[in-house]
Amino acid sequence: MSARPLPEATFARTVLGSGPGLALAHGAGSSVTGTYGPILQGLAARHTVVGIDYPGSGDTPRSTTPLELDDLADQLIAAAVAEGLDTFALSGYSLGGPVAIRAAARHPERVTALVLTATFPHRDNRQSLSLPIWRKLAQSGDRRLLAEYLTMMALGADALEAMPDEQVQQAIGFTAASIAEGTPEHADLVPRIDVRDDLPHITVPTLVISTTQDWFTSTRQHHQLADTIPGAELVEIATGHLPMVERPEEWQKLITDFLGRHSA
Repeated sequence: MSARPLPEATFARTVLGSGPGLALAHGAGSSVTGTYGPILQGLAARHTVVGIDYPGSGDTPRSTTPLELDDLADQLIAAAVAEGLDTFALSGYSLGGPVAIRAAARHPERVTALVLTATFPHRDNRQSLSLPIWRKLAQSGDRRLLAEYLTMMALGADALEAMPDEQVQQAIGFTAASIAEGTPEHADLVPRIDVRDDLPHITVPTLVISTTQDWFTSTRQHHQLADTIPGAELVEIATGHLPMVERPEEWQKLITDFLGRHSA
């Protein structure tokens, strides 16, 4: 069905549920369960969910060469097709947003809808400053220091300031334990991404979920996506970069309500 040939689906994947297809693209330094874990069962209650783990995440071996956006996009589509889905919606979070956008652009006959959360079309100046720090910390092997940086950057002000010190330390420990081994390669890919040319050619119903207290991706970037993708809807959620931690039920409802209105 796809006009563009698909590679063999080689990335580890998670498959749950039944119903209309939904393919998931996770964030950098994470995995399918790390990004979508708190809402996976809720999504699977209404959809056949297929999520891939990028190289160095989950059970997918770490890459020995630089990652390429087209390869991740093609693997996302290939995994869903390998699970018997002809057409399906895509949900992309953070790095997964450009992955989903590129997948929709390269395989438009497969994609029925697009949900983009806390994501970006290309790096901005804040990311030009923050990403090298993230990459260097990941390469250093000091997981605790990297986790402190990520906790500071990823949690919204409301959530972070509501935590007593003991809970902040617990969050840092959890983050340190869950950092993907492939984080340096993920962090190397992000500043090379630019999907701006893809945006005007996206023709499927699209929802952009703007995380309004986000330090990793800005509301300016979220609005750029919504303003450039034809007919895209934009909704806001009052979180930092981690809606799955701060407001998982609200995040899930935004996704499932939108897809319920645009089912294949």
